[in-house]
Amino acid sequence: MSETYPRDLVGYGGTPPDPRWPGGARVAVSFVLNVEEGSETNILHGDSRNEGGLSEVVGGRHPAGQRDLGMESLYDYGPRAGFWRIHRLFQDRRLPMTVYACAMALERNPIATEAMAKAGWEFASHGWRWINHYELSEDEEREHIARAVEITQRLTGQRPRGFYARYAPSANTRRLLVEEGGFLYDSDSYSDDLPYWVRESGKDHLVIPYALDTNDVKFGAPASYGSGEDFFRYLTDAFDQLWEEGAEAPKMLSVGLHQRLVGRPGRARQLARFLDHVMAKGDSWVCRRIEIAEHWHREHKPG
Repeated sequence: MSETYPRDLVGYGGTPPDPRWPGGARVAVSFVLNVEEGSETNILHGDSRNEGGLSEVVGGRHPAGQRDLGMESLYDYGPRAGFWRIHRLFQDRRLPMTVYACAMALERNPIATEAMAKAGWEFASHGWRWINHYELSEDEEREHIARAVEITQRLTGQRPRGFYARYAPSANTRRLLVEEGGFLYDSDSYSDDLPYWVRESGKDHLVIPYALDTNDVKFGAPASYGSGEDFFRYLTDAFDQLWEEGAEAPKMLSVGLHQRLVGRPGRARQLARFLDHVMAKGDSWVCRRIEIAEHWHREHKPG
């Protein structure tokens, strides 16, 4: 086993660094809203089929070449209703958020885009469209990244400095981000509870891992969160565990949200409970991912 292996299975080992979160926080909590609706695979967008994932639908799929009006309406619920419910929850509590923003989705709902910008939320790029980057050619992916940056900056006044592909990057994604320039981090990893540095194309590049367990994707069919209470309990257990560990070894918690999923009333109610739990517990840093990136760049330089 002397050959070079491209995966790092060791990480920080048993001695992770003290992140030195601001205020001596035990855990950094990053809430992320995925804004995808209107950029998904759809006949209307020139695709051969409609999107079939991350929705309430169990089974059933329209044939290629035919619009799925039911699926479209499930997605439409997100920007029409779910977003505003989530927006109110965070604004009422004055809590920050990062938006994984598909640029095409931002274009299709300028009212919500303006509300997010006005709230001071961070816009990290989720690509031009909500499609699999690993299915794009290198030239196509390069074009998608550049287009996403241009549109997001034009609509929001923010140049995205973070990036997250749908589920998984391609073999080229990280190199193309470094080539594009301007990115302080990507979140195309689920491999740790702390940020870490990698070398890409001869440059140091920061990875801020994301999470799929503390994520409302588990409401999508087939679901593993059966109710809002399940979601609340799991998030609370994850937070409390990290909070207890944080007395000696602080970590980071990512919570992934989707407008069309947690924006439903019965789920949003439990998200509100979790927000209040975090705030009542104290000793946590609720922040945008760009603030984690800036902190790590400043306090934990590579090498």
